[in-house]
Amino acid sequence: MTPESVAGVVLAAGTSSRMGTNKLFVELEGTTVLRRAVLTAAAARLDPILVVLGHESKRAEGELAGLSCAAIFNPEYARGMNTSLRAGISALPESAPAAVVLLADMPFVTAEMIQQLVERWRAGNVPLVVSVYEDVVAPPILYAARLFPELRALDGDGCGKRVVKMHRGEALEVSWPVSALTDLDVPADVERVRVALEGR
Repeated sequence: MTPESVAGVVLAAGTSSRMGTNKLFVELEGTTVLRRAVLTAAAARLDPILVVLGHESKRAEGELAGLSCAAIFNPEYARGMNTSLRAGISALPESAPAAVVLLADMPFVTAEMIQQLVERWRAGNVPLVVSVYEDVVAPPILYAARLFPELRALDGDGCGKRVVKMHRGEALEVSWPVSALTDLDVPADVERVRVALEGR
């Protein structure tokens, strides 16, 4: 990484309980959901890319073979996404000026979206750049390094959301179509996403 490189933190530790199978390994357009997310982060020139794993971590590590990323195991993954956010932020190098946090299961997030967040942050000197889908704030979200201590320190539910809420007045917002908010939670989502991808 260079001193100016913005890092990526891909959250991919969940149990996929509502899917019935691990959604990280569902195939979309010939590649798995997990691999697709990391490739998107790499195409956006995030560096380093940390992938926070938990459930079926060994299988997930195999899926990351050959990709320029580092796997971080979150032993507390069953306690929720916020433990993974903390694990990822805690593992960032001291020199990282900012990090974009992504969810592995948002297949319509593109490298161009991530790059726009980074460009807005570089131009604006703000602690936070958030993605807004109509009235919903969701990843990808860029946190500047000055917020890392808050992300590492907060406990309980909603830690990432709490930091966003505390600094919303200082944040820049980037609006995206609500269709890009789609994630994979239940089996029906997979077919819906595949059809939408084919229609693009």
